[in-house]
Amino acid sequence: MPETYQDRFSINFHRLPDMMDYHVMQSSHSRWERVVVNDLFVEPLDKTSALRANYQAFAASVTEGAVDDTVDNLGLALTYGGERYPLRDTAYKSLLDRARIGGAALLKLKRSELADTLNLCLPLYRDTALVLVREQKVTAAHSGGAKDYSILPVDELLESIKFTLDERFPGNTFNSGYSDHTITDAEWSLPNHKDELLGTYRKTLEAAGQSTLASKLMPGIRFSTSDTGTSAVKVSALILGLPYPMHIGGAVSTEHRGQATIQEFQQSLSQLFAKFTDSVARLEKLTAVYLDYPVNVMTAICKKLLMPKTASLEAIGMYEMACGDNAATAHDVFVAMNEIMFICKNANVPESKMLLLEENMARALTLNWVSFDTAKAVTW
Repeated sequence: MPETYQDRFSINFHRLPDMMDYHVMQSSHSRWERVVVNDLFVEPLDKTSALRANYQAFAASVTEGAVDDTVDNLGLALTYGGERYPLRDTAYKSLLDRARIGGAALLKLKRSELADTLNLCLPLYRDTALVLVREQKVTAAHSGGAKDYSILPVDELLESIKFTLDERFPGNTFNSGYSDHTITDAEWSLPNHKDELLGTYRKTLEAAGQSTLASKLMPGIRFSTSDTGTSAVKVSALILGLPYPMHIGGAVSTEHRGQATIQEFQQSLSQLFAKFTDSVARLEKLTAVYLDYPVNVMTAICKKLLMPKTASLEAIGMYEMACGDNAATAHDVFVAMNEIMFICKNANVPESKMLLLEENMARALTLNWVSFDTAKAVTW
Protein backbone atom coordinates (compact mmCIF):
# COMPACT_ATOMS: atom_id res chain seq x y z
CA MET A 1 0.00 0.00 0.00
CA PRO A 2 1.40 3.46 -0.89
CA GLU A 3 2.62 5.61 1.99
CA THR A 4 0.86 8.91 2.64
CA TYR A 5 4.10 10.87 2.13
CA GLN A 6 4.44 9.67 -1.47
CA ASP A 7 3.71 12.27 -4.13
CA ARG A 8 1.51 9.76 -5.98
CA PHE A 9 -0.50 8.77 -2.90
CA SER A 10 -4.28 8.73 -3.28
CA ILE A 11 -7.16 7.28 -1.31
CA ASN A 12 -10.79 6.48 -2.09
CA PHE A 13 -13.66 6.60 0.39
CA HIS A 14 -16.94 4.71 0.37
CA ARG A 15 -18.27 6.13 3.66
CA LEU A 16 -18.49 9.82 4.57
CA PRO A 17 -17.44 9.24 8.23
CA ASP A 18 -14.21 7.62 7.00
CA MET A 19 -13.49 10.57 4.72
CA MET A 20 -14.20 13.10 7.46
CA ASP A 21 -12.04 11.24 9.97
CA TYR A 22 -9.18 11.12 7.47
CA HIS A 23 -9.29 14.86 6.90
CA VAL A 24 -9.63 15.69 10.58
CA MET A 25 -6.45 13.69 11.15
CA GLN A 26 -4.72 15.27 8.15
CA SER A 27 -5.60 18.80 9.29
CA SER A 28 -4.32 18.13 12.80
CA HIS A 29 -0.97 16.94 11.40
CA SER A 30 -0.60 19.73 8.83
CA ARG A 31 1.34 22.90 9.57
CA TRP A 32 0.77 26.29 7.94
CA GLU A 33 3.57 28.81 8.48
CA ARG A 34 4.17 32.35 7.24
CA VAL A 35 7.73 32.88 6.05
CA VAL A 36 9.48 35.82 4.38
CA VAL A 37 10.14 34.79 0.77
CA ASN A 38 13.81 35.79 0.85
CA ASP A 39 14.35 33.35 3.74
CA LEU A 40 13.51 30.39 1.48
CA PHE A 41 16.47 28.39 0.19
CA VAL A 42 16.26 25.63 -2.43
CA GLU A 43 18.68 22.71 -2.90
CA PRO A 44 18.84 19.84 -5.39
CA LEU A 45 17.61 16.50 -4.07
CA ASP A 46 18.10 14.25 -7.08
CA LYS A 47 20.21 11.14 -7.60
CA THR A 48 23.41 13.20 -7.91
CA SER A 49 22.76 15.32 -4.81
CA ALA A 50 24.86 15.02 -1.67
CA LEU A 51 21.63 15.33 0.31
CA ARG A 52 20.29 12.11 -1.14
CA ALA A 53 21.84 9.87 1.53
CA ASN A 54 22.17 12.52 4.25
CA TYR A 55 18.84 11.80 5.93
CA GLN A 56 19.94 13.49 9.17
CA ALA A 57 20.11 16.82 7.32
CA PHE A 58 16.30 16.99 7.24
CA ALA A 59 13.79 17.98 9.91
CA ALA A 60 13.31 15.33 12.57
CA SER A 61 9.81 14.48 11.28
CA VAL A 62 11.10 13.56 7.79
CA THR A 63 11.71 9.86 7.15
CA GLU A 64 14.11 8.23 4.72
CA GLY A 65 11.16 7.14 2.60
CA ALA A 66 9.98 10.74 2.10
CA VAL A 67 13.46 11.79 1.00
CA ASP A 68 13.79 8.86 -1.40
CA ASP A 69 10.35 9.56 -2.88
CA THR A 70 11.37 13.17 -3.60
CA VAL A 71 14.56 11.96 -5.30
CA ASP A 72 12.30 9.98 -7.65
CA ASN A 73 9.95 12.91 -8.28
CA LEU A 74 10.57 16.68 -8.11
CA GLY A 75 14.13 16.35 -6.83
CA LEU A 76 14.27 19.54 -4.73
CA ALA A 77 14.47 20.40 -1.02
CA LEU A 78 13.43 23.62 0.71
CA THR A 79 14.96 25.13 3.84
CA TYR A 80 13.39 27.83 6.00
CA GLY A 81 13.49 28.61 9.70
CA GLY A 82 16.56 26.41 10.10
CA GLU A 83 14.81 23.22 8.94
CA ARG A 84 15.05 21.39 5.65
CA TYR A 85 12.13 19.54 3.99
CA PRO A 86 11.66 17.60 0.76
CA LEU A 87 9.60 19.58 -1.76
CA ARG A 88 6.45 17.89 -3.07
CA ASP A 89 5.64 18.27 -6.75
CA THR A 90 2.40 20.08 -5.80
CA ALA A 91 4.52 22.93 -4.34
CA TYR A 92 6.52 23.54 -7.50
CA LYS A 93 4.13 25.99 -9.23
CA SER A 94 3.52 28.06 -6.09
CA LEU A 95 7.28 28.23 -5.37
CA LEU A 96 7.88 29.55 -8.89
CA ASP A 97 5.19 32.15 -8.21
CA ARG A 98 7.02 33.28 -5.06
CA ALA A 99 10.20 33.68 -7.14
CA ARG A 100 8.12 35.38 -9.87
CA ILE A 101 9.46 33.16 -12.62
CA GLY A 102 7.88 30.53 -14.85
CA GLY A 103 8.10 28.54 -18.05
CA ALA A 104 8.24 24.92 -19.13
CA ALA A 105 11.99 25.18 -19.81
CA LEU A 106 12.76 25.37 -16.09
CA LEU A 107 11.91 21.69 -15.52
CA LYS A 108 14.38 20.75 -18.26
CA LEU A 109 17.25 22.16 -16.20
CA LYS A 110 19.42 20.00 -14.00
CA ARG A 111 18.10 20.15 -10.47
CA SER A 112 21.24 21.97 -9.31
CA GLU A 113 20.66 24.59 -12.02
CA LEU A 114 16.97 24.90 -11.15
CA ALA A 115 17.82 25.36 -7.47
CA ASP A 116 20.40 28.02 -8.35
CA THR A 117 17.87 29.85 -10.53
CA LEU A 118 15.31 29.90 -7.73
CA ASN A 119 17.92 31.02 -5.20
CA LEU A 120 18.87 33.94 -7.42
CA CYS A 121 15.25 35.12 -7.54
CA LEU A 122 13.76 34.35 -4.10
CA PRO A 123 16.09 36.75 -2.17
CA LEU A 124 14.84 39.65 -4.29
CA TYR A 125 11.47 39.73 -2.53
CA ARG A 126 10.37 40.47 1.01
CA ASP A 127 6.83 39.24 0.42
CA THR A 128 5.39 36.68 2.79
CA ALA A 129 4.90 33.07 1.77
CA LEU A 130 2.32 30.78 3.38
CA VAL A 131 4.03 27.41 3.52
CA LEU A 132 2.10 24.17 4.00
CA VAL A 133 4.01 21.25 5.48
CA ARG A 134 2.00 18.06 5.16
CA GLU A 135 2.98 14.39 5.29
CA GLN A 136 6.67 15.24 5.80
CA LYS A 137 7.02 17.52 2.77
CA VAL A 138 6.49 21.13 1.81
CA THR A 139 3.26 20.72 -0.15
CA ALA A 140 2.55 24.36 -1.11
CA ALA A 141 4.11 27.82 -0.87
CA HIS A 142 1.25 30.25 -1.39
CA SER A 143 1.31 34.01 -1.28
CA GLY A 144 1.05 34.86 2.41
CA GLY A 145 -0.32 38.41 2.46
CA ALA A 146 -3.32 39.14 4.68
CA LYS A 147 -5.66 39.26 1.66
CA ASP A 148 -4.00 36.52 -0.37
CA TYR A 149 -4.44 32.77 0.15
CA SER A 150 -7.16 31.80 2.64
CA ILE A 151 -6.94 28.50 4.51
CA LEU A 152 -10.22 26.58 4.26
CA PRO A 153 -9.67 23.22 6.02
CA VAL A 154 -11.17 20.29 4.14
CA ASP A 155 -12.62 18.69 7.28
CA GLU A 156 -14.56 21.88 8.08
CA LEU A 157 -15.77 22.20 4.48
CA LEU A 158 -17.07 18.63 4.61
CA GLU A 159 -18.89 19.35 7.86
CA SER A 160 -20.44 22.43 6.28
CA ILE A 161 -21.69 20.70 3.14
CA LYS A 162 -22.99 17.73 5.12
CA PHE A 163 -25.02 20.10 7.30
CA THR A 164 -26.45 21.90 4.27
CA LEU A 165 -27.32 18.73 2.36
CA ASP A 166 -28.98 17.13 5.38
CA GLU A 167 -31.02 20.28 5.95
CA ARG A 168 -31.96 21.11 2.33
CA PHE A 169 -31.87 17.65 0.71
CA PRO A 170 -32.81 15.07 3.36
CA GLY A 171 -32.22 11.50 2.27
CA ASN A 172 -29.08 12.42 0.36
CA THR A 173 -26.60 9.58 -0.18
CA PHE A 174 -22.82 9.81 -0.07
CA ASN A 175 -21.58 7.90 -3.12
CA SER A 176 -17.82 8.26 -3.04
CA GLY A 177 -14.88 10.42 -2.07
CA TYR A 178 -11.31 10.85 -3.23
CA SER A 179 -8.19 12.60 -1.98
CA ASP A 180 -4.62 12.98 -3.14
CA HIS A 181 -2.05 15.71 -2.55
CA THR A 182 -3.57 17.86 -5.30
CA ILE A 183 -7.34 17.60 -4.96
CA THR A 184 -10.17 16.36 -2.76
CA ASP A 185 -13.62 15.63 -4.14
CA ALA A 186 -16.80 13.86 -3.13
CA GLU A 187 -20.09 12.94 -4.78
CA TRP A 188 -23.61 12.74 -3.35
CA SER A 189 -26.86 11.61 -4.96
CA LEU A 190 -30.23 13.17 -4.10
CA PRO A 191 -32.73 10.31 -4.60
CA ASN A 192 -35.62 11.99 -2.75
CA HIS A 193 -35.50 15.05 -4.99
CA LYS A 194 -35.81 13.63 -8.51
CA ASP A 195 -39.14 15.33 -9.19
CA GLU A 196 -38.11 18.60 -7.58
CA LEU A 197 -34.85 18.93 -9.52
CA LEU A 198 -35.38 16.87 -12.69
CA GLY A 199 -39.16 16.52 -13.04
CA THR A 200 -39.72 18.83 -16.02
CA TYR A 201 -36.56 17.66 -17.76
CA ARG A 202 -37.49 13.99 -17.43
CA LYS A 203 -40.98 14.68 -18.79
CA THR A 204 -39.44 16.41 -21.81
CA LEU A 205 -37.26 13.36 -22.46
CA GLU A 206 -40.25 11.03 -22.11
CA ALA A 207 -42.22 13.12 -24.59
CA ALA A 208 -39.33 12.79 -27.03
CA GLY A 209 -39.42 8.98 -26.77
CA GLN A 210 -36.46 8.74 -24.39
CA SER A 211 -38.27 7.19 -21.42
CA THR A 212 -35.49 4.65 -20.80
CA LEU A 213 -32.92 7.43 -20.42
CA ALA A 214 -35.25 9.52 -18.27
CA SER A 215 -35.88 6.62 -15.88
CA LYS A 216 -32.15 6.23 -15.17
CA LEU A 217 -31.44 9.82 -14.22
CA MET A 218 -30.75 10.97 -10.67
CA PRO A 219 -29.71 14.42 -9.40
CA GLY A 220 -26.40 14.66 -7.59
CA ILE A 221 -23.70 17.10 -6.57
CA ARG A 222 -19.92 17.15 -6.71
CA PHE A 223 -17.79 18.85 -4.04
CA SER A 224 -14.13 19.64 -4.77
CA THR A 225 -11.35 21.65 -3.18
CA SER A 226 -7.58 21.91 -3.07
CA ASP A 227 -5.05 23.15 -0.52
CA THR A 228 -2.36 23.46 -3.18
CA GLY A 229 -3.88 26.14 -5.43
CA THR A 230 -5.33 23.76 -8.02
CA SER A 231 -8.97 24.60 -7.39
CA ALA A 232 -11.37 26.85 -5.54
CA VAL A 233 -13.96 25.24 -3.27
CA LYS A 234 -16.74 24.18 -5.64
CA VAL A 235 -20.07 22.44 -5.40
CA SER A 236 -21.46 21.56 -8.83
CA ALA A 237 -24.62 20.02 -10.24
CA LEU A 238 -24.46 16.46 -11.57
CA ILE A 239 -26.87 14.15 -13.31
CA LEU A 240 -26.19 10.54 -12.36
CA GLY A 241 -27.32 7.30 -13.98
CA LEU A 242 -25.05 7.37 -17.04
CA PRO A 243 -21.72 5.49 -17.32
CA TYR A 244 -20.02 8.64 -15.98
CA PRO A 245 -21.70 11.47 -13.99
CA MET A 246 -22.80 14.30 -16.27
CA HIS A 247 -21.50 17.63 -15.00
CA ILE A 248 -23.94 20.40 -15.95
CA GLY A 249 -22.29 23.37 -14.25
CA GLY A 250 -24.16 25.43 -11.70
CA ALA A 251 -21.11 25.65 -9.48
CA VAL A 252 -21.26 27.37 -6.12
CA SER A 253 -17.68 28.54 -5.70
CA THR A 254 -15.56 30.09 -2.95
CA GLU A 255 -12.02 31.14 -3.84
CA HIS A 256 -9.13 30.58 -1.43
CA ARG A 257 -8.42 34.30 -1.20
CA GLY A 258 -9.61 37.65 0.05
CA GLN A 259 -9.92 36.42 3.65
CA ALA A 260 -12.57 33.88 2.67
CA THR A 261 -14.05 31.88 5.54
CA ILE A 262 -15.95 28.65 6.12
CA GLN A 263 -18.95 30.81 7.03
CA GLU A 264 -18.88 32.43 3.58
CA PHE A 265 -18.79 29.00 1.96
CA GLN A 266 -21.73 27.93 4.13
CA GLN A 267 -23.70 31.00 3.06
CA SER A 268 -22.91 30.40 -0.63
CA LEU A 269 -24.52 26.96 -0.40
CA SER A 270 -27.90 28.67 -0.07
CA GLN A 271 -27.64 29.27 -3.85
CA LEU A 272 -27.23 25.57 -4.60
CA PHE A 273 -30.87 24.81 -5.42
CA ALA A 274 -31.24 27.83 -7.72
CA LYS A 275 -27.96 27.07 -9.49
CA PHE A 276 -29.01 23.44 -9.97
CA THR A 277 -32.39 24.29 -11.48
CA ASP A 278 -30.81 26.89 -13.81
CA SER A 279 -28.33 24.28 -15.06
CA VAL A 280 -31.05 21.70 -15.69
CA ALA A 281 -33.06 24.33 -17.61
CA ARG A 282 -30.05 24.99 -19.89
CA LEU A 283 -29.68 21.26 -20.48
CA GLU A 284 -33.38 20.87 -21.24
CA LYS A 285 -33.23 23.65 -23.85
CA LEU A 286 -30.81 21.53 -25.87
CA THR A 287 -33.66 19.09 -26.59
CA ALA A 288 -35.23 21.79 -28.79
CA VAL A 289 -32.03 22.59 -30.72
CA TYR A 290 -32.01 20.54 -33.95
CA LEU A 291 -28.79 19.80 -35.83
CA ASP A 292 -28.42 18.68 -39.44
CA TYR A 293 -24.78 17.66 -39.07
CA PRO A 294 -24.37 16.36 -35.52
CA VAL A 295 -21.01 14.64 -36.11
CA ASN A 296 -19.49 17.91 -37.35
CA VAL A 297 -21.01 19.76 -34.41
CA MET A 298 -19.68 17.25 -31.90
CA THR A 299 -16.21 17.45 -33.43
CA ALA A 300 -16.16 21.26 -33.52
CA ILE A 301 -17.40 21.64 -29.94
CA CYS A 302 -14.95 19.09 -28.54
CA LYS A 303 -12.17 20.95 -30.33
CA LYS A 304 -13.36 24.33 -29.02
CA LEU A 305 -13.59 23.04 -25.44
CA LEU A 306 -10.06 21.59 -25.64
CA MET A 307 -11.26 18.11 -24.83
CA PRO A 308 -8.60 15.35 -25.15
CA LYS A 309 -8.27 14.62 -28.86
CA THR A 310 -7.82 10.84 -28.73
CA ALA A 311 -10.74 10.25 -26.35
CA SER A 312 -12.91 12.73 -28.24
CA LEU A 313 -12.31 11.08 -31.61
CA GLU A 314 -13.11 7.69 -30.08
CA ALA A 315 -16.40 9.01 -28.67
CA ILE A 316 -17.24 10.73 -31.97
CA GLY A 317 -16.56 7.48 -33.82
CA MET A 318 -18.85 5.58 -31.43
CA TYR A 319 -21.63 8.13 -31.95
CA GLU A 320 -21.25 8.04 -35.74
CA MET A 321 -21.31 4.24 -35.75
CA ALA A 322 -24.48 4.17 -33.65
CA CYS A 323 -26.39 7.05 -35.24
CA GLY A 324 -24.71 7.86 -38.53
CA ASP A 325 -24.93 11.52 -39.48
CA ASN A 326 -28.71 11.68 -39.27
CA ALA A 327 -30.25 14.83 -37.86
CA ALA A 328 -30.26 14.94 -34.06
CA THR A 329 -30.74 17.33 -31.17
CA ALA A 330 -27.97 19.15 -29.35
CA HIS A 331 -29.04 17.19 -26.28
CA ASP A 332 -28.34 13.89 -28.07
CA VAL A 333 -24.86 15.11 -28.93
CA PHE A 334 -24.13 16.46 -25.45
CA VAL A 335 -25.07 13.12 -23.89
CA ALA A 336 -22.85 11.36 -26.43
CA MET A 337 -19.98 13.70 -25.57
CA ASN A 338 -20.15 12.49 -21.99
CA GLU A 339 -18.64 9.22 -23.25
CA ILE A 340 -15.35 11.12 -23.42
CA MET A 341 -15.32 11.29 -19.63
CA PHE A 342 -15.92 7.55 -19.33
CA ILE A 343 -13.06 6.85 -21.75
CA CYS A 344 -10.71 9.14 -19.82
CA LYS A 345 -11.67 7.59 -16.49
CA ASN A 346 -10.93 4.12 -17.80
CA ALA A 347 -7.57 5.42 -19.05
CA ASN A 348 -6.70 6.42 -15.44
CA VAL A 349 -6.54 10.14 -16.16
CA PRO A 350 -5.65 11.89 -12.84
CA GLU A 351 -8.60 13.08 -10.75
CA SER A 352 -7.56 16.73 -10.90
CA LYS A 353 -7.55 16.54 -14.71
CA MET A 354 -10.93 14.76 -14.72
CA LEU A 355 -12.49 17.59 -12.70
CA LEU A 356 -11.10 20.15 -15.14
CA LEU A 357 -12.48 18.17 -18.08
CA GLU A 358 -15.89 18.01 -16.38
CA GLU A 359 -15.95 21.81 -16.10
CA ASN A 360 -14.91 22.20 -19.72
CA MET A 361 -17.65 19.80 -20.79
CA ALA A 362 -20.28 21.76 -18.83
CA ARG A 363 -19.32 24.91 -20.77
CA ALA A 364 -20.95 23.29 -23.80
CA LEU A 365 -24.33 24.16 -22.28
CA THR A 366 -23.59 27.86 -22.79
CA LEU A 367 -22.56 27.61 -26.47
CA ASN A 368 -24.58 28.49 -29.56
CA TRP A 369 -24.81 24.97 -30.99
CA VAL A 370 -26.46 26.03 -34.25
CA SER A 371 -23.41 28.12 -35.16
CA PHE A 372 -21.37 24.88 -35.36
CA ASP A 373 -23.94 23.12 -37.59
CA THR A 374 -22.22 23.22 -40.99
CA ALA A 375 -21.94 20.68 -43.80
CA LYS A 376 -18.20 21.19 -44.15
CA ALA A 377 -16.22 18.48 -42.37
CA VAL A 378 -14.29 19.68 -39.32
CA THR A 379 -10.57 18.98 -39.32
CA TRP A 380 -8.75 18.33 -36.04
